Amino acid sequence: MKAYRLSIIAFCLGMVMACSPAKKEENQEDMPVEESAVQLTAMATMNSASGSSVTGTATFTQLDAMTVRMTLEIQGLTPGEHALHLHQNGDCSAPDASSAGGHWNPGGVDHGKRGEGQFHAGDVINLVADADGNVSWSQDIMGWTIGGDESSNILNKGVIIHEKLDDFKTQPTGAAGGRVACGVIVEAAL
Repeated sequence: MKAYRLSIIAFCLGMVMACSPAKKEENQEDMPVEESAVQLTAMATMNSASGSSVTGTATFTQLDAMTVRMTLEIQGLTPGEHALHLHQNGDCSAPDASSAGGHWNPGGVDHGKRGEGQFHAGDVINLVADADGNVSWSQDIMGWTIGGDESSNILNKGVIIHEKLDDFKTQPTGAAGGRVACGVIVEAAL
């Protein structure tokens, strides 16, 4: 009977030890816990230009090393299509937003349609405003960064919405017409 009790006790102790966390060796250091990466964000407040009443916001979120999600909430456009571009200067001081300069084009290539042949880094898309003049749009843009190398960095660039659609052919502007909204991309405060 005594041997039987000792077997049960040994069995129970074995189970407790098996379920206990392993003891650290004295020279084993704690491994650092990796903190979640800080997600870079930027924004632009869109203000009217050329006598329009267009307003809104553009937000930017770095998704990976070379992809940024751009999201727009815009009001006051005329219904229909409007070209959206990033321009080289973060300056919306001119009444017609001409102070934003031309399309952002660090590669010195022809204007075109994003994803098809050559296109400026600042060529984005034609937005479609609804019957009330509103746009709610989001897209992941490859080749952009928030900070980083000047050839991909969108900070301090101008976000321009044009009065017309981009034909993706006419050099260097896409025949998109006047600038009806302008915003400057700045790093968002944490």
